[in-house]
Amino acid sequence: MPNPVSLSILSWASKLRYPTLFKVVAGLFLVDLLVPDVIPFVDELLLGMGTLLLANWKNRKAPAPLLRD
Repeated sequence: MPNPVSLSILSWASKLRYPTLFKVVAGLFLVDLLVPDVIPFVDELLLGMGTLLLANWKNRKAPAPLLRD
């Protein structure tokens, strides 16, 4: 059964776009790296947000060729 706190945070994070989601994941990672286990369930949040980050990461399309007359 998923934790209700992490479930609500992950549902909020699923609405974020790439740059903001990357900043949130990077910030959580740095906090977890510097001060381990200060926030309960931060590892689960990092895994979930990392999954969302990779799911939102899209390949950019190549520019359309220029049409010449």
